[in-house]
Amino acid sequence: MSILIKNIKELIQVREPGIRMVAGEHMKVLPKIDNAYIFIDHDTIVDFGLMENASGLTADTEIDAMGSVVLPCWCDSHTHTVYAGNRIDEFVDRLNGLTYQEIAAKGGGILNSAKKLESTKEDQLYQEAVARIKNLMALGTGAIEIKSGYGLTTDSELKMLRVIKRIKRDLSLKVIPTFLGAHAVPEAYADNKNAYVDLIIKDMMPAIQKDRLAKYIDVFCEKGYFGLEATDSILEAAKTFGLIPKIHVNQFNAFGGVALAVKHNALSVDHLEELLPEDIEALKGSRTIPVALPGCSLFLDIPYTPGRELIDSGLPLALASDFNPGSAPSGNMNLIVSLACIKMKLTPEEAINAATLNGAYAMGIEQQYGSITRGKRANIIISKAVSSYYELPYSFGSNLIDKVMINGEFIKKPQDNS
Repeated sequence: MSILIKNIKELIQVREPGIRMVAGEHMKVLPKIDNAYIFIDHDTIVDFGLMENASGLTADTEIDAMGSVVLPCWCDSHTHTVYAGNRIDEFVDRLNGLTYQEIAAKGGGILNSAKKLESTKEDQLYQEAVARIKNLMALGTGAIEIKSGYGLTTDSELKMLRVIKRIKRDLSLKVIPTFLGAHAVPEAYADNKNAYVDLIIKDMMPAIQKDRLAKYIDVFCEKGYFGLEATDSILEAAKTFGLIPKIHVNQFNAFGGVALAVKHNALSVDHLEELLPEDIEALKGSRTIPVALPGCSLFLDIPYTPGRELIDSGLPLALASDFNPGSAPSGNMNLIVSLACIKMKLTPEEAINAATLNGAYAMGIEQQYGSITRGKRANIIISKAVSSYYELPYSFGSNLIDKVMINGEFIKKPQDNS
């Protein structure tokens, strides 16, 4: 089926083929066409341009987008969307003065989620995750990375990855699965972390490879979790199984994890709330993209990733939600873009680039997603009537999305039964 969207007030993130991501001063540029059209055939962007050049174009469906902004769907490159229950009690504990680390030390945090997940049946886990993701799709997310990491046993990690595989099969958005067995050390291995690292390498990775359950591997490289030596061992072993690194690093401490990630040719380094000059130098000239997670900073009341410093150093930056039950219980990428502007001092152009094209790069899908480009997938957001695209990050408490198209089809909002 063909669709013509016409009279678009601003068609933004318009790119020629071959642009994989933007960095440094180029992040300040967000190409757009005023008074535009876009022509879609089945699931593909076929053409776009000025309305004055659209005469004679017809389609099976025509939509008048007068007053609206059209942009590519958000590409959320870091989430933990598959989990059981919630961690509301820990939220209250933090309000009463406990830190994230103190909560984890008394059995909360990731270990709390692991206990809940172990006792949750696979079908229920799937249903809970699908409900969350459908809400995210209605908020404009058209591509999402989902990590395991709340299993911490071979059986539970595989259960999570099977659920992610089902989501990838059943929902229309692009889903990227990541194995995060090295998310925390389970209680049974508290006195023998090396044995758990061996379990990850010798038991979990072969099972994942056998069933082709993940494309990427992640490690929580942080004090009290996995240090440099353990992270290095896991990433070295991952090469044998064809798993590409995407690393949690510098959330609370900076101690060399960024350079280690670059050494292993990681696609991304995520968090970076703490950053040293040598971390920036390590990233220069690499393929590794920094990913900021401002929703986590907001919820935990910790520093924000110094995105301004990264961009001004000539580096690229991506934005992601970190959607999880403990430290970032929101996957709303519209809020993430607003936070990047308000708290990280990014311009709207930089934030939108970071949440679309650069987010796609951080998942390895930039050839098909992340921009309005001929031949890319028709994943687009149509806003309500707005004054300009600046209103998207400005109106941080409002939902300015009118319609969301994923793979050439408009999705129904979860409450829409029509």
